[in-house]
Amino acid sequence: MTAKLDPFAVAPTLMKSWMGTSLAAAASLEPGLVSLVKIRASQINGCANCLNMHTANARASGETEQRLDVLCAWRDAPCYTDRERAALAWTEALTRLSEGHALERAREALNAHFTEEEQVKLTLVINVINGWNRLAVGFGLWIEPAAAKAMTKAVAA
Repeated sequence: MTAKLDPFAVAPTLMKSWMGTSLAAAASLEPGLVSLVKIRASQINGCANCLNMHTANARASGETEQRLDVLCAWRDAPCYTDRERAALAWTEALTRLSEGHALERAREALNAHFTEEEQVKLTLVINVINGWNRLAVGFGLWIEPAAAKAMTKAVAA
């Protein structure tokens, strides 16, 4: 890992808890949907580390190049399901919370495609990836996907 400050070294207990929360949130919904949400939030936040990691993981899990290529323009691309579109709209609304313009419209789509429990789970996934984006951008983190997988296995054990 390269970093201006390594949060795993300076706050290991909290970072282990954060990683555990991250893994639990990610496991609470279908993996492909979670990948799209993580990538879209990371695009908005300009997090190169998370984009590198989550696009590699998505490809390894079978996500298509086409869907990854057009994710930033998902509204105009016909290759996403209505459920994915609702999740992406909610992701954008929460990631751009200070803009506030799309929240009600996004909530309507969310209600149509997610149960209340799933809405909470999705919101937690969005919160977690936004947190990771801020840690990575703020501290200049760069973790190669293979190293991240090893770190994830160590925390899960």
